[in-house]
Amino acid sequence: MSPSLSSSLLRIAAITKRIAAAVGKGELAGILGTAGAENVQGEVQKKLDVISNDMMIEGLAWSGRLRGLASEEMDHMLALDCTDQADSHLVLFDPLDGSTNIDINAPIGTIFSILPAPSGGDLQEADFLLPGRQQRAAGYALYGPATQLVLTTGRGVEGFTLDREQGEYLLTHPSMHIPQQTSEFAINASNQRFWEAPVQRYVSECLAGNEGPRGRDFNMRWMGSMVGDVHRVLSRGGVFLYPRDHKQPPKAGRLRLLYEANPMALLVEQAGGRATDGAHDLLDLKPTGLHQRVPVVLGSREEVDRIANYHRKS
Repeated sequence: MSPSLSSSLLRIAAITKRIAAAVGKGELAGILGTAGAENVQGEVQKKLDVISNDMMIEGLAWSGRLRGLASEEMDHMLALDCTDQADSHLVLFDPLDGSTNIDINAPIGTIFSILPAPSGGDLQEADFLLPGRQQRAAGYALYGPATQLVLTTGRGVEGFTLDREQGEYLLTHPSMHIPQQTSEFAINASNQRFWEAPVQRYVSECLAGNEGPRGRDFNMRWMGSMVGDVHRVLSRGGVFLYPRDHKQPPKAGRLRLLYEANPMALLVEQAGGRATDGAHDLLDLKPTGLHQRVPVVLGSREEVDRIANYHRKS
């Protein structure tokens, strides 16, 4: 691992400890509720969205090893002063995934992606628009009953748990691996009437249980945060779907390719699973913009293969 990559991962780990502390204080610190503004996505920002975004920028901006940052909460990328452009990176992040869970004390998290940076010349938005397979590292922090940091540098997936007394992350889940088969899926069923036919077919077959074509019962789960649902998939298998639907026709999907889909797809593939938009592997997509949205289906390989096959037949 290069010094720049190692330094960036250590800084991100340190920042997530600060965010975890803020999340843990909740209303005691007066940080719940909305911030009275919208982000570039047109979504109402929570106070913790803004606080977490500021923490990420403050913690990464002066490392001297990064050329730029991009965040779900910022309109444009942020170029940084870099002392060693020959070994430099770009960091993209969703500072607080699952914002709607903040006020009900449900799981939320931070997602990050690290890309190689170009050396020389002025940094451009196009420098961030790399396919997910070019990520040097990716991961997330989950702020739940315990704070966990899950990451990959392209050599498998490791999970760490924050020891609050020591203030350090300790390796607790080495070599995380997703079972190939599963009897569990996660999807927002309130959007059922807007789903495309392949997803309708898959979910209806799962819900048919023992009497249906799958010949076994399935459990349906939905946490309202991608971090929480993907962590469950990495921990015990399953499939997570946030598919294309017709609820908001101009949007190809709901999740952001660079800040959410790509880092989670790399983690899932490194853990033996698969990630697709229904037609293509997510990590092979060429981004067209910083805030591009895509459909996402990821998790246990056999289930994702089945859903992708239903899309091919449709």
